[in-house]
Amino acid sequence: MIDVLSRLDEVKQKTAAALTAVTEDSGASPVLVAVVREFDAKAAKATAASDGASRDAVIELEQAADSARVAAAAETGLGGGARDVVEDAHLAICVLKTEV
Repeated sequence: MIDVLSRLDEVKQKTAAALTAVTEDSGASPVLVAVVREFDAKAAKATAASDGASRDAVIELEQAADSARVAAAAETGLGGGARDVVEDAHLAICVLKTEV
């Protein structure tokens, strides 16, 4: 059995990196920044969840990840580096979901 809370901490680090990347990217729209900020906030919430609530938190976090991924893909002015960091954060929660 995996340690979900430890893995959620790893995901939170990736969402924080994604937020930093889009915030610093001059091609990122305010909408994209808001969507990624929500993704990061959901990751913070998930890391604070108790073990019993962690599965629900992972599902909620995956939904936020999907939104961030779609928003980043649609953002024509976004740099490739920022897009890649958002993709990495999305992938991290998708992998975790398959393990929970």
